[in-house]
Amino acid sequence: MPCARLASCWGGRVLPLLLAYVCYLLLGATVFQLLEKQAEAQSRDQFQVEKLRFLENYTCLDQRALEQFVQVIMEAWVKGVNPKGNSTNPSNWDFGSSFFFAGTVITTIGYGNLSPSTEAGQVFCVFYALVGIPLNVVFLNHLGTGLRAHLATLERWEDQPRRSQVLGLALFLILGTLVVLIFPPMAFSRVEGWSFGEGFYFAFITLSTIGFGDYVVGTDPSKRYISVYRSLAAVWILLGLAWLALVLSLGPLLLHRCSQLWLNGRGLNLKDRTAPDPQGLPRPQKMPISA
Repeated sequence: MPCARLASCWGGRVLPLLLAYVCYLLLGATVFQLLEKQAEAQSRDQFQVEKLRFLENYTCLDQRALEQFVQVIMEAWVKGVNPKGNSTNPSNWDFGSSFFFAGTVITTIGYGNLSPSTEAGQVFCVFYALVGIPLNVVFLNHLGTGLRAHLATLERWEDQPRRSQVLGLALFLILGTLVVLIFPPMAFSRVEGWSFGEGFYFAFITLSTIGFGDYVVGTDPSKRYISVYRSLAAVWILLGLAWLALVLSLGPLLLHRCSQLWLNGRGLNLKDRTAPDPQGLPRPQKMPISA
């Protein structure tokens, strides 16, 4: 009997979900390969051409010496040192940058452009993440719940007409989206010299905690940032994650209200439809006074 239930559960729920999951991964792999493989090959060929041109201009160097220099550059990049500029570049571990890094650790974003290089820093990072990640989850859940509980429109939810409820909630979500996902990318694009598309891409990749690391704020050595720039970015990340938690909780409610409005518009309000009484006889439908 338990085996039969397990087989039924596997065949009825788990197996279709597993197939959909695998198919979605295969779709993503196919699309990314079609979009990115050719560009990668072009970049690789261009890099090889630039190396050969560099060797032609500086005949005192050989291929082996150049490869060693490239290896030094790659090791410096892995340790968070930008090869561009000189020793006067701003530190990656000043307080503002360290605060930003701490935020990426507990939010599990992990851009990958910066990581502890000392053994003590790596050990501390492990224990810091073990405590910080659960703390971050609890904080975001309570912050999202608190924001929802103290919204004036939601406190008077049942006292408002249904259409006003939907419009108020939709307006609140639109304004929040502008504050979290539209205005910050515009600011980042202006400061970093990105296009708006690149800024929006950075914002979405960050708040979804994907964190590729191809776009990171405050890392260009040719720009002079204010001292609290990356700290403000870390605060924006925390508020943006709380906003997403709130949206995820309000999204189903908004869809339910919209579906009720749609049914009412088509005269299919379930509350006003006839329902059989316990004896099997249909209840009389309510008639408006004007009738």
